[in-house]
Amino acid sequence: MTTIRVLIADDQVMVRQGFTVLLNAEPGIEVVGQAVDGLDAVAKVDELAPDVVLMDVRMPRLGGIEATRQITEPAGATVKVLVLTTFDLDEYVYEALRAGASGFLLKDASATELAQAVRVVAAGEALLAPNITKRLIAEFSRVTRTPRTPLKDRVGDLTGRETEVLSLIAQGLSNGEIAERLVVAEQTVKSHVGRILVKLGLRDRTQAAVFAYETGVVRPSGY
Repeated sequence: MTTIRVLIADDQVMVRQGFTVLLNAEPGIEVVGQAVDGLDAVAKVDELAPDVVLMDVRMPRLGGIEATRQITEPAGATVKVLVLTTFDLDEYVYEALRAGASGFLLKDASATELAQAVRVVAAGEALLAPNITKRLIAEFSRVTRTPRTPLKDRVGDLTGRETEVLSLIAQGLSNGEIAERLVVAEQTVKSHVGRILVKLGLRDRTQAAVFAYETGVVRPSGY
């Protein structure tokens, strides 16, 4: 079993220590370091090469949003960022997703939820708390106007089926649910998702969902 290397970035020592204890007790997960703020997180990502960073949003010197951007933007960057927040609709979470975060998790998550979140994000999947996935993406995309360019120009080289899969990703459906909706094998959906990410130059499903809303492939319900 490959061990998932985790860096915890939070300016509260109790949070860092608490998450460290919880995650180190989980099989296949190792906390390789702690960062006290965003600048420290960026430096330690370079030094420790973690697979996943648990990133607080509000930190001194450099906040979690800019730190996320600096960590995920470089070409070839593979580290995933999981944003930690106290509020389920924290306005800063929207910007963190735009900055490159793979998802977010509430700080009061259980040990099981925390470990599962790390595993999901490390595997390249998106992680948005299930009860607010659609609400979250729709809310921060409300202010983005649909581009006037034709849909075909917005989605590049995506096929009609890939565009359909992209739309369903943005609606919060899992691969299994998409497969059921389209009456195809789940492996087929995985292949579509992989091609969508490559063609659009996106990191993961979260970024694909953001792209779908911001380009008007999908519009938030009621808007």
